[in-house]
Amino acid sequence: MTATKPKTETEQTSNDLPAEAPAPKKNRRKKPKHLKRWIILGVVVLLIVAFVMRTVSAGKKMIEAMTAYMEEPVAERTIVHSLTGSGTLEPANSYTLTTLIEGEVLAADFEEGDIVEKDSVLYEVDSSDVANNIERAELSLNQARRSYSSTADMRYIKANTSGTLYSLDVKVGDDVSPGQVIGSIRDSDTMTLELPFPADTALNFYAGQSAEVTLDGSFETLWGTVVSVSGSDIVGQGNMITRNVTIAVTNPGGLSSTQAATARVDGIGCSASGMFECNSESMLTASSSGTVTAVNVSEGSYVTKDQAIVTLGGKNLNDSIQNAADNLRSAELSMENTKEQLDNYTITSPIGGTVVNKEYKAGDTIEAGKQLCTIYDLSYLEMVLNIDELDISSVKVGQKVRITADAVKNEEFEGTITKVSVAGTTTGGITSYPVTVRIDETGGLLPGMNVDAEVVVDSVENALSVPGTAISRGAGGSSVVLVTVASPSAANAIDRAAPEGYVYVEVETGVGDGDYFEIVSGLQAGDTIAYMPPQTSNMYGMYMAMGGNVDVYYEEGDGPN
Repeated sequence: MTATKPKTETEQTSNDLPAEAPAPKKNRRKKPKHLKRWIILGVVVLLIVAFVMRTVSAGKKMIEAMTAYMEEPVAERTIVHSLTGSGTLEPANSYTLTTLIEGEVLAADFEEGDIVEKDSVLYEVDSSDVANNIERAELSLNQARRSYSSTADMRYIKANTSGTLYSLDVKVGDDVSPGQVIGSIRDSDTMTLELPFPADTALNFYAGQSAEVTLDGSFETLWGTVVSVSGSDIVGQGNMITRNVTIAVTNPGGLSSTQAATARVDGIGCSASGMFECNSESMLTASSSGTVTAVNVSEGSYVTKDQAIVTLGGKNLNDSIQNAADNLRSAELSMENTKEQLDNYTITSPIGGTVVNKEYKAGDTIEAGKQLCTIYDLSYLEMVLNIDELDISSVKVGQKVRITADAVKNEEFEGTITKVSVAGTTTGGITSYPVTVRIDETGGLLPGMNVDAEVVVDSVENALSVPGTAISRGAGGSSVVLVTVASPSAANAIDRAAPEGYVYVEVETGVGDGDYFEIVSGLQAGDTIAYMPPQTSNMYGMYMAMGGNVDVYYEEGDGPN
């Protein structure tokens, strides 16, 4: 038997560990956690730098390959500066007819497409109920008028006949009551004279027979007329049998009841004289209570029938008159409103134009608030252009506008600016102003069509012109153009670096259409201008944005405007 060597403490400990658990390693150094990330980032940066350098190099080669200038002779052109826009056509005027009444349509003698005149009758609606209301309103109005007239007359005490105001028994401030006698009027236009005539001859007198009257004292002769002959005899002086004869004499103005006279009828004289008397006398009475505010006629004055003698006032009287006036006005308004209602049952066209739709026909029942028909005034059409704030100052009333429409092929229409509004609309920081355009010769144009419009702001014919890309900004804001050294205008070259074979000259520009600009001065016929093609300018901008550099003759402000 072989003897076994005793295990050391270390060996025992090691062998006693589980078989799957490896022994720990001593002194192992860990790698930094972010080292790998930095390595990757560095690789990416190197790739980007390489790509940019390659792109810049390629761009530089491309720019250098495209630095050849385009040359173009100065030429004469017609240049038109215009503003464009679009809009929708609207009729000159339009009206959609509605009504608040209800009823059966009795007549509607028009059709869609008909041209109607202003105020022509379109619909007639049954108005029998309103006609009855008008009759009742008219009766009420007449009653109110009579009431007001009689109440207003209560303010005055009027003469009930013509004649002389014989007496007046009131003064300003006196109170009167209904039926009170305030004076009298005597009819002195005609005076009567009662005289005795012999009975046997008076029997032959008759009414209307002429009589010759002689005034006592003055012996003035007047002509009168027999009015009546008494039917009974009277025993007079000396036992003479007489009959009284009444004679009427027109007052020439001086006769009074104190004047005596005699008369002859058919050559026979009266047996005694008599005194003139007034033909009639009437009493003035108050018809209402009140206070005398004015006396309009003095005693002894001649008055005519219905002349106001006295004016009355007072709160009660004034209140009565005001109430009567209010009732009259109320009746008048009621009558007016009822008549207006009747007018509504005859519906007329508010404008002249073309009927574009008709909703009701004869026999239909109209409902309140419903549309009856629509009328367009097509005497002309209108559209609204929205012009930018930078261009609105160049637009004026009266300017002509060229109109085209996709719906009307191969035709042009002329419009005229009729209104330039000062009320602008701002959207996104840009303000535009509405401009109204009127089109009189409409042809095949119709309301609702979309049209394009061009406003010619300025134009010039046979103008020396150059492309807009050939014009650069010079010192002090001037405009410059590159010309060949062989050009006649090269003699006016300015001190500015230019590519070989070219020089810069200052120019004054005029009308431009966006592509070409008029050259007012600085160039002449025979000049040849030069400029870089647009694609070269764009590539140069991209190249410079990437930090590139190339020896081309661009200076600050060069390039197309």
